[in-house]
Amino acid sequence: MNVLVINLTRFGDLIQTQPVVTGFRRLGCRVGLVCLENFASAATLLDGVDAVFPLPGARLLSGLDGDWRLAVRDADGFRARVLAEFPPDRTVNLTPSVAARLLARALTPDGAAAGFFVDEFGFNADSSAWAAFLQLAGGNRGASPFNICDIFRRTAGLAGEGNSLALAAPTAEVAARAETLLRAGVAAAPGFVAMQLGASEDRRRWPVEYFVRTARLLRERDGLVPVLLGTGGEAALGERFVEAFDGPCVNLVGRTSLAELAGVLAACRALVTNDTGTMHLAAGLGTPVCAVFLATAQPWDTGPYRAGNICLEPDLECHPCAFGRECGREHACRRAVTPEAMYAHVAHLLGGDRPGPFPGARAWLTRTGDDGFMDLVSLSGHGGTDRALWIAIQRAHYRPFLDGGRFAGKTGLAGRMSPGAAEGLYKTLTSAHDLLFLLSRQGMVLAQAPRAQAKAKFLTSWQRLQNVLGANDYLNMLGLLWKFESQRHGGDLASLLGMTDRYLGLFASLKAEFE
Repeated sequence: MNVLVINLTRFGDLIQTQPVVTGFRRLGCRVGLVCLENFASAATLLDGVDAVFPLPGARLLSGLDGDWRLAVRDADGFRARVLAEFPPDRTVNLTPSVAARLLARALTPDGAAAGFFVDEFGFNADSSAWAAFLQLAGGNRGASPFNICDIFRRTAGLAGEGNSLALAAPTAEVAARAETLLRAGVAAAPGFVAMQLGASEDRRRWPVEYFVRTARLLRERDGLVPVLLGTGGEAALGERFVEAFDGPCVNLVGRTSLAELAGVLAACRALVTNDTGTMHLAAGLGTPVCAVFLATAQPWDTGPYRAGNICLEPDLECHPCAFGRECGREHACRRAVTPEAMYAHVAHLLGGDRPGPFPGARAWLTRTGDDGFMDLVSLSGHGGTDRALWIAIQRAHYRPFLDGGRFAGKTGLAGRMSPGAAEGLYKTLTSAHDLLFLLSRQGMVLAQAPRAQAKAKFLTSWQRLQNVLGANDYLNMLGLLWKFESQRHGGDLASLLGMTDRYLGLFASLKAEFE
């Protein structure tokens, strides 16, 4: 069976496709991959991919500005090549863009789709509630309780298969090139520690001087030489580090291919990093990771997908901040996690004692939960906070809901939340539950007597429910999911009522947690 996976996103997300590839390989399938042309080299890092089809997206788009007929010809030629060389029995599209949906439809056999598609009329068609959750989680990650790798797996239709990010090991040739790069900078060293200075945004970047102070501690106490990693666009960060660091270091910023980057990471004792694609690559290679998550980044959904790594985040009430929201605290989160806290946790990864709590930092250890999903355990005493408890409650309830089932019993975690948070959640959950019950009854009346007055009452209750969920930060994600799914089912009252019953069951179980 041929399974064609489509992922037209950036480097880190492409690396996080590995569990999907592994899952289908364990089911005995051959796996093909469609990715953007500029990330085709990253596909070679994945283990178990039988065929790679680089999509020349930029060239196709620029062609539309010239002679659109040539762009259409090239797109059709790409489709013909894929179908000839790797005819799919099943297609999995993990990218919700319009272009990816159209491509998926063009490559998909009838009835063999998972993820994001369009129907025969050109409207969005998602294969499951997990796919809808994946699309919304991309812009609301502070509210997502699941690692993106697990959401990818469930969107692809996998169950317990593939919960591993084990990438292909660097070849002997790549390992030799990596050793040459390392030793050219420092002829003799007892070991190296990799440092990724850059991030996708400045506000998500730990200060260069904090990396310098951490490197000094690792050099003085453990003899490790820092190895600077990053893209050519981050060269200035590497220069700032070299200028401030009073010891030997290897500056490889902008000097490695992706294969060489993998080889260097595999040769290092650990990686100190922001939330980056390099972090995911290191986790997939088995290199211990200590990562800091700032601004909108948070470890529950984009943390390293391998047990035994450490995630640090600022211990601030505003973290993680919402997408699109201006910071009113002058990005205080960037300096909340100190170099001393970072060093202590890296030293723990290297075999040292478990560190105590550090003011200003939350520390989490990654582990595989009993459900096979990636989970976090607090190393700093933050496991009993309202946020951590609510995330655990969501994980327990959302998974059976998104799978199409119902939750079996209470977790008992709500009783450990602060009275104010628990009371506020119970009030909102009760209001939402009552409005869903009212909607279901109004919908039944509307189905029997489709009059304007009945329709107006139904739409008013729908909007009231949307307002209740949207006003609560804890439930905003559910509000977005409800809006997204109800709009998709809006043309079919019977389908909408069935969806309402699903949500009614979810809110009944969530409400019961607080009773």
